[in-house]
Formats: sequence, C-alpha cells, structure tokens
Amino acid sequence: MPVYIDDVMHLLCRISEERKMKAAIRHSGRGALAAGVTAFVGGLVGGPPGIAIGGAIGGLFGAWMTAGQFKPVHQIILEMPPAEQQKLYDDAFTIIRRLDWTDVAQLTALVMGSDALQKTLATMLINFFSRELGAEVRYGE
Repeated sequence: MPVYIDDVMHLLCRISEERKMKAAIRHSGRGALAAGVTAFVGGLVGGPPGIAIGGAIGGLFGAWMTAGQFKPVHQIILEMPPAEQQKLYDDAFTIIRRLDWTDVAQLTALVMGSDALQKTLATMLINFFSRELGAEVRYGE
C-alpha cells in the first residue's frame, strides 16, 4: 500500500507529541541583516568608529533576535513547505519501509507499539531539524 506524505507527517507529529519535542529555529539571516543595517547607519552617523559601534550593537541585537523561541515540533512539521516535508518523508521512509504493514493505521500501531522504532524516528527528526532547518530540539515541557 502506498504511504502518503501526509500520513507520515501525522505519524511523526504523533511521535513528537508523545515525546514532548520542541524546537527553536534560528533566524540567522535576520540577525545578520540587523547587524549589517546598524553598522551601515553607524557608519553614516559616526564614520569609521560608528561602523564599529553600530556593528557591535547590531551584533548583540542580531544575537538576541536569533535566540529563538521553542515551538512544538509537530506544529513546525505541519507548517513546513511541501519541499521540506518531502525531504522529511524521504528520511522517515528509509526507516519504515522495511516494516510489514497493510495500511497507515497498522503502520502507526506498529511504530507506536515499539519504543525502539519511536526512538529511531525521534532521532531522525532531531537530525533532520538540526541539519535542514538549523534548529535546536529539546524534550519535555
């Protein structure tokens, strides 16, 4: 039976909910933009010393901006663009393709009934989030 991307996304969401996984996605582009803009404005206002002061202030502001707030992983998965979901599906399918199942309900029951499979998929999620999204993942509340 074919496995659809939405079904695998819901399976991964369920695993992340069970394990109370949260992630903070760093917005390094915005932080770099803030640092660059303040360095530019500092240069206009104060010349070379203004560039240094503006860059330092912008760097601190950019670091604060990129600190990120943690969101539930299942929420991030559902908000990902289709191309990112496809990559996540491909990673997950390499793990679940060897299982013997007939429909998505049975697949979900197999995975949720096996702590080892859940751990494997949770580890895959952590690796995907850090590699593809530059996110930090945490467990718990």
